[in-house]
Amino acid sequence: MRTKLLIIDPQNDFCDIDGATLPVAGANADLQRLAAFIAAHTDRIDDITVTLDSHASVAVERTTFWVDRNGEAVAPFTFLTVDNVREGEYRPRNAALTAPVLAMLEQLAAAGKPGMVVWPVHCVTGTWGHNIQSDVAQALAGWEMAHQRSVSKVLKGEYPLSEHFGVFEADAPVASVPGTQFNRALAASLASGADLIAIAGQASSHCVASSYDQFMRFLARSPAFAPQVVLLRDCMSPVPGFEPLADALFERARAAGTRVLTVGELAKNLG
Repeated sequence: MRTKLLIIDPQNDFCDIDGATLPVAGANADLQRLAAFIAAHTDRIDDITVTLDSHASVAVERTTFWVDRNGEAVAPFTFLTVDNVREGEYRPRNAALTAPVLAMLEQLAAAGKPGMVVWPVHCVTGTWGHNIQSDVAQALAGWEMAHQRSVSKVLKGEYPLSEHFGVFEADAPVASVPGTQFNRALAASLASGADLIAIAGQASSHCVASSYDQFMRFLARSPAFAPQVVLLRDCMSPVPGFEPLADALFERARAAGTRVLTVGELAKNLG
């Protein structure tokens, strides 16, 4: 059985460790379990793809981008909508970006997403927070040594005017920005030749959920590919306060025929 592993954003800034800017409760233990699984089953894992949330320090989904009507900084986890911005309750620090931001928020609304969360600054490319958690990094290095080839690493979120939870496509794709469009080559590469694709990482409420949904839509449109998809529920955790989104992920995954397993249960399946 050809097994592939897709690890979503296993980065320091999402771990509940000192120095993290957007810690997810339980994330460090999740990634330690995942690292132990990789180390114990290196020979049974045929391919590994790791996604990396990769941002500038100033971008539309973070506090550095926004001020309120009084010119004060917007608090982390503020939820804003297109109406908030139209009415001047919140505005970009750079007034020249108001029109494209309004267009992006309108695009989200048309897709059934009422607005967006303003997050703490996290996963700035090149910083410690952007780095892969140390246990996972060590396990990946061991896998590369054993297989004598590289783990595939995919950056997401580099375009500063759209949220980019899912690895395959930005939340508000822009026709002139290829990096925001659906990455069919990546989806096809993952699905090609795979009997089983196990998904882990952070956070189950957001980037894992969006990546899973995007990939499943691709599979539904691509009957030539038929891998079994597994969510490793003890290798992912939700952003605190967003637990219902993770619960909803597992519910729709089971309804779609996706198995929701622990790494121990998956290990038994691998034999």
